Amino acid sequence: MKMTIKTGDTVLVIAGKEKGKTGKVTAVYAGEGRVLVDGINMVSKHQKPRSQQDKGGIIKKNAPIDVSNVQVVCPVCNKATRVAHAEVGGKKARVCKKCGGALDKEFVKQTKKEAKKTIKAEELKGAKLKSAKTEKAAEEAKPVEKKTAAKKTTAKTAATESKETKPKAAPKAKAAKAEETEVKAEKPAKTTAAKKTTTKTAAAKAEKPAKEAAEKKTTTKKSTTAKKETK
Repeated sequence: MKMTIKTGDTVLVIAGKEKGKTGKVTAVYAGEGRVLVDGINMVSKHQKPRSQQDKGGIIKKNAPIDVSNVQVVCPVCNKATRVAHAEVGGKKARVCKKCGGALDKEFVKQTKKEAKKTIKAEELKGAKLKSAKTEKAAEEAKPVEKKTAAKKTTAKTAATESKETKPKAAPKAKAAKAEETEVKAEKPAKTTAAKKTTTKTAAAKAEKPAKEAAEKKTTTKKSTTAKKETK
């Protein structure tokens, strides 16, 4: 199995319990596809004393990690990267895929200037993209503000129209109230007039028997006078 990681490379752990930690590669096991990284995947081992000089006990050691759980850190851009291959000074070398800098110590000086140029170009691109995104966000936010302003103006116009219409409706209500008061005032007057007419009719009815009695008296007097004269 071909290994893109070599002894002496600084490496970042991208998977497992110790994800995010960095360390130097101390040994490479190409047949097993494993790498021994200093300070990572520490294992406690019970060791017996083999001679009188050796001391037994629990000893902590580095255990190998799978190569797929590790990425090389570029010495130029200081980022974990995949490994590419390119010719540097007529020789084949390992190269960073992000900045193009050499991962082998022999070719780092030759590719450092070009790598820095590419890093600056990428930074400029990132800054332009960020500014474009912020401009788009600002443009998208502006129409929303206009819509809200338009809604506020429509609400204000509606409020003013309702205020204008309210005074018109008030005189009508006042007129209706005045008519009601007039009707209420007319009703007692009518009732008093009706009461007066009823009292008048009652008085007229009471006067009729008195007149009839007076007429009867006059007739009796006339009859008595007539009788006396005949005698």
